[in-house]
Amino acid sequence: MEAARLLASVASDDPVLSPRDFDRVAKIIRKEAGIYLGDAKTSLVYSRLIKRLRNVGISSFAAYCDLVESAGGAVELKKMVEALTTNYTFFLREPHHFEHLRRQVLPDLLAQAAKGRRVRIWSAGCSMGHETYSIALSLLAVEPEIARCDVKILATDIDRNVLATARAGRYDEATLAALPKADRERGFLPAGPDGYSVVRPQMRELITFRELNLLDDWPMRGGFDIVFFRNVAIYFDQPLREALWVRMAQQIPAGGWMYAGHSERITGAAAQLFSHEATTTYRRHSK
Repeated sequence: MEAARLLASVASDDPVLSPRDFDRVAKIIRKEAGIYLGDAKTSLVYSRLIKRLRNVGISSFAAYCDLVESAGGAVELKKMVEALTTNYTFFLREPHHFEHLRRQVLPDLLAQAAKGRRVRIWSAGCSMGHETYSIALSLLAVEPEIARCDVKILATDIDRNVLATARAGRYDEATLAALPKADRERGFLPAGPDGYSVVRPQMRELITFRELNLLDDWPMRGGFDIVFFRNVAIYFDQPLREALWVRMAQQIPAGGWMYAGHSERITGAAAQLFSHEATTTYRRHSK
């Protein structure tokens, strides 16, 4: 029914997204990025990919699929993935995680860091940087002299466009308005004439942004004391979600922490590797 309404709503000279075309797009995005697209996503696929068709001058979705699957279609395939990636985020999203991080996790971890311990944090699916900078704000709130410690955040995403926004660290007044005054002053320079504020150097220096497709090999070496893998797994089917939970567990030493999204739960084999400590908050044990 959704597809029928969509086809009826477009102008006669616009390309249509047939059920066969939709299935083909769904298979391509599943293979390339692991994202599961159900039939309810027909409108989303149409609205996002029609712009790509127009941009490359292709008049049908079938021909567009031919392009991204061709030997010379790697660049457009990446743009297709980026077009279909959802990036909804804001600072201190799911605040209970950051309260737990600041009160229960960081004080002891950073006390150890002050004595020379290496601390590593991974923001997996960092989108436009809001989550990553929220982690950095938490570090600075607990230890203002964090630069003296060996503490780093790796922030990864499949989408080059959102990574560019995250690296720039430049946000408008409306985006920053929800931050507590202390966090805003701690992490951001005063707004410039254009109304945008940028992250302070001491916060930016904590973070490395990298492009990463979670389906590919992970080049990281060494473990992560804390992993934020939130509101990403929901876009995958259950077998892939459970496989990724296991891979994440392999990156976290005993005693390390995993934060999941509000509608996500660690299931499958990985469930035996974590204890549930708080709302969508898990701790790696030694099994």
